[in-house]
Amino acid sequence: QIRQLAGMRGLMADPSGKTIELPVRSSFREGLSVLEYFISSHGGRKGLADTALKTADSGYLTRRLVDVSHSVIVREQDCGDNKGTFITAIRGEVNKKANIIESMGDRIAGRYTLKDVVNPETGEVICEANTLISTDKAKEIDKILTDAWERAGADMHNQPGVLIRSILTCKTKNGVCVKCYGKNMASGNPVKIGESVGIIAAQSIGEPGTQLTMRTFHSGGVATDDDITQGLPRVEELFEARKPKGQAVITEAGGAVSISEDRRKITITGPNGETKTYDIPYNANILVEEGEILNAGDPLTRGSINPQDMLRAKGVRGVQEYIAKEVQSAYRTAGVEINDKHIEVIVRQMLRKVRIEAQGDTNLLPGTLVDIFAFEEENEKTVDNGGEPAQAKPTLLGITKAALATESFLSAASFQETAKVLAEAAINNKVDPLVGLKENVIIGKLIPAGTGMKCYKNITTVPAEQPKQDEVPVPVFEDGEED
Repeated sequence: QIRQLAGMRGLMADPSGKTIELPVRSSFREGLSVLEYFISSHGGRKGLADTALKTADSGYLTRRLVDVSHSVIVREQDCGDNKGTFITAIRGEVNKKANIIESMGDRIAGRYTLKDVVNPETGEVICEANTLISTDKAKEIDKILTDAWERAGADMHNQPGVLIRSILTCKTKNGVCVKCYGKNMASGNPVKIGESVGIIAAQSIGEPGTQLTMRTFHSGGVATDDDITQGLPRVEELFEARKPKGQAVITEAGGAVSISEDRRKITITGPNGETKTYDIPYNANILVEEGEILNAGDPLTRGSINPQDMLRAKGVRGVQEYIAKEVQSAYRTAGVEINDKHIEVIVRQMLRKVRIEAQGDTNLLPGTLVDIFAFEEENEKTVDNGGEPAQAKPTLLGITKAALATESFLSAASFQETAKVLAEAAINNKVDPLVGLKENVIIGKLIPAGTGMKCYKNITTVPAEQPKQDEVPVPVFEDGEED
């Protein structure tokens, strides 16, 4: 904006987002010619139109997020998870070492550690296992680990990080536990049982969505290099797990790179000599060098990765990290800070289902989508009875699909495709377990959150001390004495 005042306004975008060939060469200080003023007005109009149209998009995104996550409530103190998540700083694609999108300190503040955090050089414990990391402690850990890493040669494949309790690995069945969620972002204290963290997450992601779109408005329609497949459309693309525009080619297995003469084919040779060749699109920007060693899931060309490809190459862990990182980048670019845990709540809901591949001795049908907790429960029962467990493959559902695939048909019917959902529920003789907020509101029951939870049922209210009636002086007026 300063440049527009003193230098020149530059290239403008027309209403469809294409860049107008003729640059506006004057600045606001010198004044614009009639034609330049007219071209500028294109940009201004685009800003207004964008704002009006995209506010609706942002509202619809919030609604879908709420629908997919409303049943995520803090239901217990500790789920006993021992996997956790290894948290490192989120770095940009270009110049990874310096380009930090979100520091490790920011990401671990307000979470519980899974194991002791140890100084790699001295071996002393900086933070014990199972403690809530305060903001100051997080900064201290970040500084100690990053400094040690830089002194050890700053290897990008071995970034410093901390193992923390995470919503993504939480074992609580219909929600999350206090330890995996960490502190409540509003009060700064550990979250309480009964907090509806799903709705909080949906609103924390959806509400700044309106700000992502209004950025066009401030730059006054000046053409940006890629007219925002960032911003809101990018966030939506990620949460809907769609095939992105300008898709990158990624490796499915690790190995050494060899690039063909015409730069149209890349062959990856694995450690055991197995090879896989990838076709490279004509106009793609190749990111790798001849002879470079790659891991599974690394991009070969510039662009956005299809989350489904990521799931195949790197598994559940990889796709969780990828979506969290990309959503963070979209918001951080617009100067909006969102805590990771909100994104984790949504990603957890997107990966709730598994597709049955072989049924073993269970009652699960091959090809059906089953809740991951129901799947594990069924397998445990079968193994205890000496049977063969079922095999399943994790699936990533977009938020609309995930909201319709929920166990509760009341919640799904009140979201979209009402007739279809109700007809299917009737055919399959479904029973609604009433675990989320929406279905309880629909039938008029107390919602299972806050003080509506079972553990608060037996609380009786004790009235505060009130002055006894005879102690309160009562003014007595006799006739004729009133003021």
